[in-house]
Amino acid sequence: MAEAPFLFASDLHKAGLDPDTAAGELGVSPRQVKRYIAGDCDVPKLVRERVRDLAVARRRKPQAKAAFRFIDLFAGIGGMRLGFEAIGGQCVFTSEWDRFSQKTYLHNFPDGDDHVFAGDIRPFGESPSLIPEFDVLLAGFPCQPFSLAGVSKKNSLGRAHGFACEAQGNLFFEIARIIDHHRPAAFLLENVKNLQSHDGGRTFEVIRETLTKDLGYNIDFRVISSAPFVPQKRQRIFIVGFREDVKFSFADFAKMLPPEEEWPTLGSILQSHNEIDAKYTLTPKLWDYLQAYRKKHEKAGNGFGFTSHTPDDVARTLSARYHKDGSEILIEQKGTRPRRLTPTECARLMGFERDGRDWIIPVSDTQAYRQFGNAVVVPVIEAIARYMKPSLDRALELEKASLHGRQLAEVA
Repeated sequence: MAEAPFLFASDLHKAGLDPDTAAGELGVSPRQVKRYIAGDCDVPKLVRERVRDLAVARRRKPQAKAAFRFIDLFAGIGGMRLGFEAIGGQCVFTSEWDRFSQKTYLHNFPDGDDHVFAGDIRPFGESPSLIPEFDVLLAGFPCQPFSLAGVSKKNSLGRAHGFACEAQGNLFFEIARIIDHHRPAAFLLENVKNLQSHDGGRTFEVIRETLTKDLGYNIDFRVISSAPFVPQKRQRIFIVGFREDVKFSFADFAKMLPPEEEWPTLGSILQSHNEIDAKYTLTPKLWDYLQAYRKKHEKAGNGFGFTSHTPDDVARTLSARYHKDGSEILIEQKGTRPRRLTPTECARLMGFERDGRDWIIPVSDTQAYRQFGNAVVVPVIEAIARYMKPSLDRALELEKASLHGRQLAEVA
């Protein structure tokens, strides 16, 4: 019988190998590596040993005992993980299905033997015991079935959306099954702002009732803008839940925001002129098209079209479609056409590269733009994690006291 696919995938993760780079290291084709990952055939002993040797060579130095353990579901490139590592947490399980996101994640998070990396979350929703024990669950579950753009697109194609979308919408229930089995002390869920209004509010009500009535968690939620932390107007809804009633509330979250006079502008993330490759400047054809497109919609009374920015501005929301024409965030250039942001600037705009932390971008520009457009804003997650920490500490203390009480009762 073939080795459980997620075990080989996890070993690849620990070695920092995506399928393409693994093929070169192992002397097999990328297609064969993908067959190993899928469990379509046995992984030869020499291949397994080589991967595990590479993992040992790459392993992080031992860290001090973590304050808590967490899992990172629908992880993307790891933005939520960065926020909770910043308050002393240790990631013990990651799930991300997109192979290009996996590649970026692998390059930026070398992990030890106590970390499991998985692709598809569904086998773990069906068998949650496969996931190591943890204290906090993080999940930026797929937002396409709930977003305004996603709903509009699916309606135009005659496709279902929300929980009727089997491919993505129902993945929320994989999270619910994992929470139900492991009963973590807390969770943080992230989604698009439109989640609250989707289907007349019924989608959000199903989520709320599942978390509170079915699973018994105390929750609070808030739509938070990224503008105080990075020069981008990006709003997302965050749902925090605690198993114990530790009186958590977002009511005082404003204290986590920097003073308004310190809110950043684009100048803080832009690279110098001599660092910008000419390929990021729009071609004459694309620039003519975008100008004509905006004039057409302005004449019709619509607000569609490109948006150009100076270093003193705050950008619109970076989207996963940015690679197509860059129209939502164009940077003005003196004497020539505007340009797109570079991937490095996108890493800064989303807070992945900041305060001396470098971010490795091992994928094409197209994939990098998609990844950053789908990501969370890291400083927002860090602020939420810091805000949650006192409540999380109380919840973990209650859990520890409860466990101690049960142990004494068993002895008696």
